Amino acid sequence: MGLKFQVFVLCLSIQFLIIAATTNSDDAAALSSLKDIWQNFPPNWKGSDPCGGNWDGIQCSKSRVISITLSGIGLSGTLSGDITTLSELQTLDLSYNQDLTGPLPSTIGNLKKLTNLILVGCGFSGPIPNSIGSLSKLVFLSLNSNSFSGPIPPTIGNLAELYWLDLADNKLTGTVPVSSGNSPGLDMLVGTKHFHFGMNQLSGTIPEQLFSSNMSLLHVLFDSNNLNGSLPTSLGLVQTLEVVRFDRNQLSGSVPANLNNLSNINELFLSNNRLTGPMPNLSGLNALSYLDMSNNSFDSSTFPTWLLTMQLLTTLTMDSTQLQGEVPTEFFSLPSLQTVVMRNNQLNGTLNIGSSHSTQLELIDLTGNQIDSFTETTGAENVEFILASNPICEESGATRDYCSPDQENSNYSTPYNNCISSPCPSDQISSPNCHCAHPYKGTLVFRALSFSGLNNYTYFTSLVESMIRAFQSYQLPVDSISLSNPHWDSNEYLNLNLQVFPPSGEDSFNLTGIYSLGFVLSNQTYKPPSDFGPYYFIAGQYQHFAGESGSNKSTNIGIIIGAAAGGCVLLLLLIFAGVYAQRQKKIAQKAYEQNPFGHWEQNKSSGSIPQLKAARCFSFEEVNKCTNHFSETNSIGSGGYGKVYRGTLPTGELVAIKRARQGSMQGGHEFKTEIELLSRVHHKNLVGLYGFCFEQGEQMLIYEYIPNGSLSDTLSGKTGIKMDWLRRLKITLGAARGLAYLHELANPPIIHRDIKSTNILLDDCLNAKVADFGLSRAMIETGKDHVSTQVKGTIGYLDPEYYMTQQLTEKSDVYSFGVLMLELITARRPIERGKYIVREIKTAIDKKKDLYNLYELLDPTIGLGTTLKGFGKYVDVAMSCVQESGADRPTMSEVVKEIENILQIAGLNPKAESASTSASYDNASKDSLKHPYDNVDEAFDYSGSFPSSNVKPH
Repeated sequence: MGLKFQVFVLCLSIQFLIIAATTNSDDAAALSSLKDIWQNFPPNWKGSDPCGGNWDGIQCSKSRVISITLSGIGLSGTLSGDITTLSELQTLDLSYNQDLTGPLPSTIGNLKKLTNLILVGCGFSGPIPNSIGSLSKLVFLSLNSNSFSGPIPPTIGNLAELYWLDLADNKLTGTVPVSSGNSPGLDMLVGTKHFHFGMNQLSGTIPEQLFSSNMSLLHVLFDSNNLNGSLPTSLGLVQTLEVVRFDRNQLSGSVPANLNNLSNINELFLSNNRLTGPMPNLSGLNALSYLDMSNNSFDSSTFPTWLLTMQLLTTLTMDSTQLQGEVPTEFFSLPSLQTVVMRNNQLNGTLNIGSSHSTQLELIDLTGNQIDSFTETTGAENVEFILASNPICEESGATRDYCSPDQENSNYSTPYNNCISSPCPSDQISSPNCHCAHPYKGTLVFRALSFSGLNNYTYFTSLVESMIRAFQSYQLPVDSISLSNPHWDSNEYLNLNLQVFPPSGEDSFNLTGIYSLGFVLSNQTYKPPSDFGPYYFIAGQYQHFAGESGSNKSTNIGIIIGAAAGGCVLLLLLIFAGVYAQRQKKIAQKAYEQNPFGHWEQNKSSGSIPQLKAARCFSFEEVNKCTNHFSETNSIGSGGYGKVYRGTLPTGELVAIKRARQGSMQGGHEFKTEIELLSRVHHKNLVGLYGFCFEQGEQMLIYEYIPNGSLSDTLSGKTGIKMDWLRRLKITLGAARGLAYLHELANPPIIHRDIKSTNILLDDCLNAKVADFGLSRAMIETGKDHVSTQVKGTIGYLDPEYYMTQQLTEKSDVYSFGVLMLELITARRPIERGKYIVREIKTAIDKKKDLYNLYELLDPTIGLGTTLKGFGKYVDVAMSCVQESGADRPTMSEVVKEIENILQIAGLNPKAESASTSASYDNASKDSLKHPYDNVDEAFDYSGSFPSSNVKPH
């Protein structure tokens, strides 16, 4: 009777699941209506149950359609108002379907739960409906590269959650809307990071009200419009700006002086306008790499001396800007300089780039000036000089190469990977790995780069490598990538032909692969290296889908065979169900008993129950799926605790998953500690916790994914990220702010107990984030200023006072942070070849000498040939943090203030900067302890006897 009952229950459950899988009738009707007006929709859109039938490109939850992603599959037709009945829809991506035409439905605002509306590179036209301002949850709005016309809807200002706003490359007209009375405007988008409005027909003046100090914009792109009047002074209030393009308009008047306050700007384009007045002083733009001021009517002036301080400048373009006099030789010594273009000015005298010119220098174009002599320099063989239409080239018989240059575009194409390509069929192409296939093709368009030298192939190699890593991390079926034909278009955008090849052994992608690739690129999920800046992608139509040929007859035969086989399998499953259910019950019970949280009473909030805020409990099945069954290709770190895997959530978000190995030393206590602490602390300089999993005897933590790895990797050169003095100051400030938050604003205060360079992670903007809270301790109110606890930490960073007294205070973190500060300027591990960094610095310091006499100890890549403003004060702060007595050390809030002062000295606005077990110490006798660094070699060997972990949520 027991087995019969279990079979009955199973049958009932199957019947329930069949009913539950049936698509909501309104959603099914909406998709059926779209199918009636679309052509080239996916072949498996059959039947009347999109969710139960697993229609390609359709994602459902509880019988409701929540996502439609069908980019680049050749859809044609219109987008009817029927789509607005999908009331649970969250993501709509129809990008790269050029034959989707007509207007957007006026009822688009009914999709109240929509977070992503992505229609890049389609054929939509007509006005953008005002109702779009009713999409209150919208985060991503990408309508670029269509034919939308009419004004920008002011109602977009109501989208308080908006992160990305891209309306570029359309036919939009009218003025830029700002709020007035009850009417909204773009000035209300204080949380938005991206304003992309280039290549439209916008006109009128730029409202002063558009920008404010409350905004957090990174990119402001208004290039190639018909805007007139002056640049608003309010632009200089947006301290977060990194890329600004107002080129190719009709702007007039002087450049606002307060633009000099924008210390985070990397690329600034003001060319091809009617700007007048004096050449602006931009000496405060310390991060500037690309500057184009060409074709304006500035007052005549000599070469701006402030340009000599631009240490990160790669590209200077100043055509027709009334410059005169000689170009200083020292200008060409800027370490990052690649391209100098100053045509059609009145520059004169001798061109001499000097013997210490930048090794990256590629092009100097001074066509149409008054240069009468040229000093040829040894070591400049790779620099192209263009001096046509200068007196030096107008002399009788002048035949030098620089008088008749032969300029060519880069002929770069991704090389083959140590293989020999064989001939392919006429409709296929050989991949970099030498196999013939039908690639996914398109054009990558970069709107503001930090470089200009198209013959420096290192940049393109890094782009290829980053794309392959990203696509593989998103579990896309990609074998290799080819880039070719880099060239500048008329808008000074860099265009690159992209070809993505399917896995070896397959000659084409299936439909799922195509729209998945399209979504990663249209949704900006893929982030290129920082040198490439903002981009968009336009895909060509893919016509060689794999595994989708065959007649309806073969499909019907397959259904019949499948049904027959399914009947047999179902019978076996029914018999197996009883045995399996009983076995699973025993497994679940065992996992429950081993689970460190198994006895939590989830409906209470006292005792040992973790207080979880915003941390989600993931099932093992969810985590297993998002890591592709914990594939080794997704493994990004390992250590004594276990492994860290990269995963992709159903929403497309990347996460890092720390999975404890069986028998891990960390145990349930540290696991529970990290969940409790990270779930209730939220700060931009702390790694965020998505959730955790503790099913089936597993202990896993799910973090936000931090793409640039650890500070330790960057200091060692593994990541290839440039670490100049200013960048190190910003990272120091970010880490200090995160730690100060833990000490003084968390409730109760938290002592991290394991501050070190491997626990400081760098996000895509190189913001520092403190990670790994497995050893942290909360300072519960006890009337004491310390916690008596077993000593744990990492040798080299460990506070000697805590080591000897076993009394933990916030000042123990301060000591570790001081060591970290010294590591930041030396790029040396705290203990290296038996030498302790704190002692080495103390011994070498001489405040009367340059750089405190620390030149030999400093990291050469910090920029030792430049002035390190605030360096002495930085060392003073670091050494105050590593005082022997905790009472003599500053608090972290005091450290933050000092670093902010140093940043101001360096010329930056500080207001704009805004998983594992370490080597631990379990000592039997407190009395036997001595100072941990009295004998460095002994201390170093001592720590080596303990398992250490480098598991990090990179």
